[in-house]
Amino acid sequence: MAYPTTLADMQAHYGQRYRWLLLLAVMVGTMASIMSSTIVNVAIPDMTRTFTLGQERAQWVSSGFMAAMTVSMLNTPWLLGRYGYQRSYIGCMLLLMTGGVVGGLAGNFDLVLAARVAEGLAAGVVQPIPAIIIMRAFAKHEQGRASGIFGMGVVLAPALGPSIGGVLVDLFGWRSIFFMVVPLCLTSIWLGLRYVPVSAPGGGATSRDVALDWRGLLLAAVGTLCLLTGMVEMHSRGGLRAALLLAAAATVLVVFLAWQGRLTQRGGEPLMNLRLFASRPFAMGGMVAFIYGMALFGSTYLLPVYMQLALGMSASHVGLVLLPAGAVLAVTIAVVGRLADRHPTYQLVSMGLALLATSFALMVTITLDSVIGWLMLWATLGRIGLGFILPSLNLGSLRPLPQTLLAQGASAVNFLRMLGGAIGVSLCGIVLEWRLAVHGDTLAQTASSPARLAAFNETFLMLAAFCVLAMFAAWRIRPDPQ
Repeated sequence: MAYPTTLADMQAHYGQRYRWLLLLAVMVGTMASIMSSTIVNVAIPDMTRTFTLGQERAQWVSSGFMAAMTVSMLNTPWLLGRYGYQRSYIGCMLLLMTGGVVGGLAGNFDLVLAARVAEGLAAGVVQPIPAIIIMRAFAKHEQGRASGIFGMGVVLAPALGPSIGGVLVDLFGWRSIFFMVVPLCLTSIWLGLRYVPVSAPGGGATSRDVALDWRGLLLAAVGTLCLLTGMVEMHSRGGLRAALLLAAAATVLVVFLAWQGRLTQRGGEPLMNLRLFASRPFAMGGMVAFIYGMALFGSTYLLPVYMQLALGMSASHVGLVLLPAGAVLAVTIAVVGRLADRHPTYQLVSMGLALLATSFALMVTITLDSVIGWLMLWATLGRIGLGFILPSLNLGSLRPLPQTLLAQGASAVNFLRMLGGAIGVSLCGIVLEWRLAVHGDTLAQTASSPARLAAFNETFLMLAAFCVLAMFAAWRIRPDPQ
């Protein structure tokens, strides 16, 4: 049986339910990409022992993935315009699956890192696609509901992933983590062939005339690598080399913005259209996405390390402790998605940031003698905060944009969130190492101590401060009065 391939044919064949089938198809692929980005954190301690890595080098397992994902997000509008939804989506799923298999079979850390970069490139292109589909395929009064259902499904990956991954690490070692994305990738490819159209955004035909902004892509890649490498240098050596790399990153950023502005004025197709930021809700949403990304991904990296190396839990125990919080997050997103159709999104985002900041701040109450239930409670409170933010931020940022800028807007806001996330992971590692040194401890020592807990607590307080800062921008996401 030949399946329909064009958007019009699929809508005619599947009827009103088609938009939900399309959302399901991209949801499974997004679950695979998110799982690959977060689940590896459970395996970092075991991988560190296998390859005899220092903390700063092991951190590249997360930072390398996020650097690749951050840069590749800006390519999504170009890929969709040139190759269409289906080929772009399925190609990314094949690359993600290949990265998982190669990483799991790798015999040295350099190959593991290369596999993580390949996974990051694929995940970055996939991430903005669901937001584009929700804004185009669903009516305004359904967008919140669709975002909630999509979000509820997607968070099952990071909610269940650490629990399953922790058990796999304890039973089979860190290599088993990489193979977890393979079943999801195979499922997403099958769904993609059935329900994802071959068309470009807007339902039109693809065009080979769409030019890629290679200069912008090169500048974005060089700037991101300089930034992350400079922050890693601050781990081990600090000093002049780190300062030069960070100065180079700032310089490249200025050149990148100047080039994007020039290309926009000339009527070209920049990676990031600066006209997006003429919309105050989008500009403020981008700022929130950047700061929120720092807190979200920084904590995603920090929590498993904290629970294993500060509280002495096994990898499987970590997953079980985080499982209830993940289940609560899924329910919260579904409920808040419906609220976003009826209530101002800036209020929901602000409330979520407040809950997330409170969760980080309350981590300082945990001691080596604390009942584990308190840790589960504070983690759950943070996940409720995430549930308020996730379906609301994209809607509040993208709704004011014209249809012609939706693909660019979705890519840009995801890029800013991931850039913040890449910085957040590195910054958490830097601050943790710094505070450990101040308190006279190191993660190389086997036993935990109150001094080690104090270093982690101060890092959590930094994340709480980021969330409070983001609240000021979140309040300005509200649209201008008509």
